[in-house]
Amino acid sequence: MIYMKNLLLFLIFFNASFSIKAQVKLPALVSDNMVLQQNAKVNLWGWASPNEKINIQLGWQNNSIEVVTNSAGDWKVAVDTPQGSEKGYSITINASNKIVLNNVLIGEVWICSGQSNMYFPVGKEEGTWKTGVKNYEEEIVKANYPHIRLFTVLTNASPKPLDDVTGRWAACSPETIKTFSAVAYFYGRDLYQKLKIPIGLISTSWGGTKAEAWTSQTVLEENPDFLTILEEDAKNEKTYQEKLEAYYLNLKNEQLANKSSKTELKKPKKEANKTSYVLYNAMLHPLINYTMKGVIWYQGESNSGKAKLYQTLFPAMVKNWRDDWKQGDFPFYYVQITPHKGQTPEIRESQLLSLKKIANSGMAVTTDVGDTNNIHPIDKQTVGHRLSLIALAKTYKEDKLVYSGPIYNHLKIKKDKIQLFFDYTDSGFRKTTENLKEFEIAGEDKIFYPAVAKIDGKTIVVSSEKVKNPVAVRFAWKAVPEPNLFNAENLPASPFRTDNW
Repeated sequence: MIYMKNLLLFLIFFNASFSIKAQVKLPALVSDNMVLQQNAKVNLWGWASPNEKINIQLGWQNNSIEVVTNSAGDWKVAVDTPQGSEKGYSITINASNKIVLNNVLIGEVWICSGQSNMYFPVGKEEGTWKTGVKNYEEEIVKANYPHIRLFTVLTNASPKPLDDVTGRWAACSPETIKTFSAVAYFYGRDLYQKLKIPIGLISTSWGGTKAEAWTSQTVLEENPDFLTILEEDAKNEKTYQEKLEAYYLNLKNEQLANKSSKTELKKPKKEANKTSYVLYNAMLHPLINYTMKGVIWYQGESNSGKAKLYQTLFPAMVKNWRDDWKQGDFPFYYVQITPHKGQTPEIRESQLLSLKKIANSGMAVTTDVGDTNNIHPIDKQTVGHRLSLIALAKTYKEDKLVYSGPIYNHLKIKKDKIQLFFDYTDSGFRKTTENLKEFEIAGEDKIFYPAVAKIDGKTIVVSSEKVKNPVAVRFAWKAVPEPNLFNAENLPASPFRTDNW
């Protein structure tokens, strides 16, 4: 009996001792095939037993690194990375278990986020994505870039911040590119072809989502301007719960009446991704440890109904991300949404005004690649290319590269005409035999009339016989404009208005 008791105590002690040493676990982002940001201090992190010593051997340096987990079992360490190259490295992590990460590249890492036009994949899919991008079959065949790495964050929503996402790194190939974000891919492809170093693209996007879903709860609660957003969320949640209760009551009554459990009633659908901060919690917060170069963003369609608020919300979201990443004012380049019958000129104006509010930002104008009837236009090549122009000029210092079309700066009133001055027109406007379209002019009565617009050097002169004393001009100020004003580099002018009526 004594022997059996001692044996039992030994087994209990042995099992307890064994369970103390939980195996090291890594987040989805820290894995085979990943790209780490070059010439930087990048974070490696994960989870293990409390106070466990972890040894890390980096393939690009001789000395190993040691880190000890905290009392909760969390660990994180910043390591130096070399100049980017196409050489693959391994990283070995030794603790109670051993993990070897293979085929790790050093290069440039970009977060690619937004709603459906960022999510839009290169290839065709069942359901929403029935078209694929322009010339998608040809693009897929050519997509053989093993030094471009792709990571798609699986869509998820959470009321509380999460620590990890679901997804995996994969080398870009005809097979892996089919379901990857088209804008992100064409952006990364242009960078790779120009920079000749590995590119890591992390796509975290979800269709139909608003900017507030990608903003933290703290930021939304601390700004009085955003209280209406949270109040609306609460109202929608209450309405949903009421519909859900009615559904179960009706179901019960139907089943009692029919004496059957097979009655089918339509259950109310809850769109979790429409609620504030839930995507920040589930699809952004887990990425914050991952050192990167910058962000590209394509979103705004779902905020067009409250475009004025977007002027405050969008810059606040960007600041939120920058504060959390603690990498300073990293590059934030975004797309001004394309023309569509369901959109408003005010949302494009909010995006234009955000250029002055968001430091180190850039905006790709897309008035010439929209689709009146399709909110998901298929020319994603042009969008990705224009974003890459911004990055190459502003981030990678190709100083002579023109990366923006004409942006309105100021005006001068000259009797019965208004002269408009623009930025990004050093080489002038694109020569055209057509009349310039989509200009309107108004006097003090605030009534706008179609205007005659003529190129005068690096300016545009606007007038109308119906307006003798003009005070304001609008350009491409409608849901679906068809402007033809470009600079000499063939980049389109952003829609604008000189008034605030």
